[in-house]
Amino acid sequence: MRNKTLIIAEAGVNHNGDMQLAKQLIDTAAEAGADIVKFQTFVSKNLVSKSAEKAAYQKATTAAIESQLEMLQRLELTEADHHILIAHCKSKGIEFLSTPFDLESIELLKKLGISTGKIPSGEITNLPYLRQMAAAFSTIILSTGMSTMQEIGDALKVLTDCGTVKENITVLHCNTEYPTPMVDVNLLAMDSIKKEFNVKVGYSDHTEGIEVPVAAVALGAEIIEKHFTLDRNMEGPDHKASLEPNELKALVRAVRNIELAVSGSGLKVPSASEMKNKEVGRKSIVAAKEIKQGEAFSEDNLTTKRPGTGISPMRWDEIIGLEAQRDYSIDDLISI
Repeated sequence: MRNKTLIIAEAGVNHNGDMQLAKQLIDTAAEAGADIVKFQTFVSKNLVSKSAEKAAYQKATTAAIESQLEMLQRLELTEADHHILIAHCKSKGIEFLSTPFDLESIELLKKLGISTGKIPSGEITNLPYLRQMAAAFSTIILSTGMSTMQEIGDALKVLTDCGTVKENITVLHCNTEYPTPMVDVNLLAMDSIKKEFNVKVGYSDHTEGIEVPVAAVALGAEIIEKHFTLDRNMEGPDHKASLEPNELKALVRAVRNIELAVSGSGLKVPSASEMKNKEVGRKSIVAAKEIKQGEAFSEDNLTTKRPGTGISPMRWDEIIGLEAQRDYSIDDLISI
């Protein structure tokens, strides 16, 4: 069986700046069986300029008069907040992770002892950022929304040139539209990335529902990342494209089932569980009418019926023309 898929429950900024809500999100992720709960670490003034507009999905889910800078300032986590959340994760038996969006935040997470660096899609073309991520973290998860294969290759070269071991990088196929239309998912690109760059791959999902991330696991994703919330109707930029608690549980359950379904040798052989059905479901050669001893077996006096405890119908041609060694009644199993 292949290694377990790493499931990252993306809390992101769905805490709305409320630490009690952030703790509830950790509780929800742990109860659902996710491996990691992930937040976002940023200093707003280092991330966006005063004139930066919000994305269309952000405009649709937050106050129209609020700038992107003002929106993000409400969602910042302080260093003290990080300590609280990391401790709460430990108490719940789930790993803490956060995506840094600026250089100052990279250093904060490094200082806090986080060993895995998650690069968001928007930073894949940020050379100074990529260099600092490679220096700060031994393991890298790279999201690739909005990217071309050339840009992915360029980012990987920066990371490896700066000392990141290629085997410690997982590249996540991603589309950054919230929610992503099914027609734009292009899930097969995940396999193209794997073949082109010889890296581990996964999928960061922004579609509605759980079908696509489950399909990604069947196609070989080693990491699945999915936004979740306590309630999609809450105010905030990412709630609408997030799973609710019961859906997150369903995703984890489906992923674990798919892991089992794609395990095994790949050879087509009967499984232990189905062997008991073999005799019930298959057929044998039986008498279609009364047959007297010495009478030749023929197409007219033989047929095939369940159970499969007698001579296989695959030996039909071998049986036709032989003489019956005893009398047979209708439906008796033929023997030779």
